[in-house]
Amino acid sequence: MGIPEGETKPEEQRLGPVLRRRDQVQPGTTDQRLLDTEGDSEWVHTDPWRVMRIQSEFVEGFGALAELPSAISVFGSARTKPDSPEYEAGVRIGRALVEAGFAVITGGGPGAMEAANKGAREAKGVSVGLGIELPFEQGLNPHVDIGVNFRYFFVRKTMFVKYAQGFVVLPGGLGTLDELFEALTLVQTRKVTRFPIVLFGTQYWKGLVDWLRDSVVAGGKASERDLLLFHVTDDVDEAVALVTKETGK
Repeated sequence: MGIPEGETKPEEQRLGPVLRRRDQVQPGTTDQRLLDTEGDSEWVHTDPWRVMRIQSEFVEGFGALAELPSAISVFGSARTKPDSPEYEAGVRIGRALVEAGFAVITGGGPGAMEAANKGAREAKGVSVGLGIELPFEQGLNPHVDIGVNFRYFFVRKTMFVKYAQGFVVLPGGLGTLDELFEALTLVQTRKVTRFPIVLFGTQYWKGLVDWLRDSVVAGGKASERDLLLFHVTDDVDEAVALVTKETGK
């Protein structure tokens, strides 16, 4: 197909919502390019194609999680050992959240995430894992009952916030800190409301809290009231009470 022999190239071309004129007019039609089996596959790496994949991830996530009961997201390190006190705390928190009437959402990986999912499953609650595609593949832990794997961190983080009423943050590394500060920023800027954040493990989080108070707030980079955006505790019952108190349950 394309332009028949002897005909001139049109000066204006409409391709759906896109208008092309003069030298930007393309030969052929959209259907022709779709059905043409020749050519390379570089188009699957273009930004417009990525937009479609991003859109599909949102659709899959929303579809899988839309009917979840009230839920709490639990974060923590994938490197937490199964025989550690932190792992046992994660199991107890997952169990206690289910007993309080909540589903449990984690990143779906091993360590602290697995612990919270395990506690939720043992309590016969809804155990959710939102995984992420990484070079070092972890896979979803065996205690996840509803699992969704994502390519893009920002889509995954949207799901953590959209389908949870609060966060419990166990000791963790850079990924955990990323999720924590994302949540703190959303609450501080009022992008989300009524969203309690609990840091579990006073000794672990002490250095961070001291730095926020003595450097960030003292240096005028945040206000004193920003330190009220989160709570710190070592008590499982207190953590659950703090993270669920504003949900009305």
